[in-house]
Amino acid sequence: MRRFIAVLLVVVIMTMGQSSEVFLPDTEQVKMADSQLSLTFANGPTENQDVKGLYTLSFSSTGSGAIASMEIEISSDDTNWSPVANLTSTPWLKHVDTTAYANGSWTFRARAWDSAAENFTSWFESGEFNIVNQVPLITSFTLANSGVGSGVSALDRAWYPIAANGTLEFDWSATDDDITHASLANVPGPGSPSDDGPGSIAYGWDWSTGAIAEGTYNPRLTVWDGSGLSATKTMFIGIDRTAPTMTTPTIGDGGSWSDSTSVIISGFDAATNDGSGSGLDYVQIQQDSTWSDVSGSSTILTFDEGEHQILMRAIDRVGNVGTAITVDIKVDVTEPEGIAWSVDEISTSHVGPINISYSAQDLGSGIDLSNSKIQYGFDLNGVGATPDQSGRWIDLGASGLDGSMGLASWATKSRQYLMVRAIVNDNAGNELVSIPSAFQILPGLDLSWNTTETGVDRLVARPGDTNGQIEITSLIEANQAYGGAVTVYLQSAPADRDSGVDWSTMQTVIIEGGNLSDECRCESIVWNYVVPNTGQWDLRLVIDPSNGIDERDETNNHHYMMVTGASVSGVGVVPSFAPSIIALLVAGFAIAWYQKRRITPPPN
Repeated sequence: MRRFIAVLLVVVIMTMGQSSEVFLPDTEQVKMADSQLSLTFANGPTENQDVKGLYTLSFSSTGSGAIASMEIEISSDDTNWSPVANLTSTPWLKHVDTTAYANGSWTFRARAWDSAAENFTSWFESGEFNIVNQVPLITSFTLANSGVGSGVSALDRAWYPIAANGTLEFDWSATDDDITHASLANVPGPGSPSDDGPGSIAYGWDWSTGAIAEGTYNPRLTVWDGSGLSATKTMFIGIDRTAPTMTTPTIGDGGSWSDSTSVIISGFDAATNDGSGSGLDYVQIQQDSTWSDVSGSSTILTFDEGEHQILMRAIDRVGNVGTAITVDIKVDVTEPEGIAWSVDEISTSHVGPINISYSAQDLGSGIDLSNSKIQYGFDLNGVGATPDQSGRWIDLGASGLDGSMGLASWATKSRQYLMVRAIVNDNAGNELVSIPSAFQILPGLDLSWNTTETGVDRLVARPGDTNGQIEITSLIEANQAYGGAVTVYLQSAPADRDSGVDWSTMQTVIIEGGNLSDECRCESIVWNYVVPNTGQWDLRLVIDPSNGIDERDETNNHHYMMVTGASVSGVGVVPSFAPSIIALLVAGFAIAWYQKRRITPPPN
């Protein structure tokens, strides 16, 4: 029984985990059939064929199938291919512009989509061909007519004096292997010439309309070849039959008179007008019945002093001669002559403007007051070519040789110089610049000591004697009424002083404002001075020691005197001498004591 159960368990175990049979479907495979079509290039290009311009590719096919589309590619190395076209309908051909590709060796290839086989055909290649496109090269484009200018740009046109019924002779040449024809446009009208070719090519046109108008034109030549390539070139021309006009140029500096026998005549470019024509070439001048050419914008002619007449005319670049004009030349070489200045006296007390005038004469064309003037400026020392305070010359009024000027306060210019000069022109343009003249602006006020009323009462006094003090009387004066206060010093100093010893102020007096504005314009002052020591002493009275008052003459603000300190009854003791005597005695005792210590006693 046990064996049966064991066998039964084995059978059950072996049957567990097994499933029913599973059948996997076969993978469906769709296989594309090879196309039976074969393509060929019906018209080449063949091996080493030269191709240029527009080339038409067409194809032929053999075998069974149906062409649905066609791909065309091109390569210069059989490795890198570039698409040319993807044709999707008949006719199966392509016009290829070979000028889009560089000259050299190339190969086409093509394949078709065979809708019957649902597959592409194989690639079919053309022969290796050569693209040999040559763009026409225009070697010349000219007008055989006589003219001036290169015609290469609008700034350098070629100009021609062609008559209205004249003929323009255009010539051209070009290089190419298959030139077909040329055309000419933008010519002086009306109309345009017919093409030169195709067929017989004349390489030029004789263009005549009977109505060639003046003006500027830009004829354009176009040359075509059999490859459909073209080249163009433009010529810039002008037609000019009108002579230039002329007005009087600038004579000298532009005045009616010249101030030199060598007269500059300038501004021919401004005095001539050729409108929209070829432009001025040169001017002709007739002097002494002889015409001479002037190619520049100016010239110099020599004349004697006096009045003269000459003729002038303008000639343009194509030889059109203008009508002559008459030009007057007047020469005067005499300069004006300066005479003298007239200037009002100026001081810091002056109120209002001052008058300034300059007299001059000219025996030739006369003084031109409208172009003459007086100039002024302020200067510190009154010398030099330019006023240093103002830094420049300032015009006095608009013109003329007389005028006036004023300042808000002349006191601000004290001790400066008013410098003036005149610029005198005559009617010929001769100019006189006078040498600068200087007029000093002095203070109106002057304070001074009356020297006859100022001095000491004695010359010798005992030092330190306050009872015997020196009395000094003084009188200060003003040349005009002065309402301000004035400070006055009495100062002293040793007569034998060196540069390191300064004056000592002994007494200060302030004269009150208004004391010098009365009828006297003076003030009396009495000073007392005690001689401090023996010896000579310098005294001085000083007006306005700080120089705060601006005066006409500052040198008379000091008055000097001298006194002597000495005993008037016997020899006096000079206090400053005692310390010296005592020092000598002390030194003598010290020396004696020192020497005594060094004496050696004699032996017993």
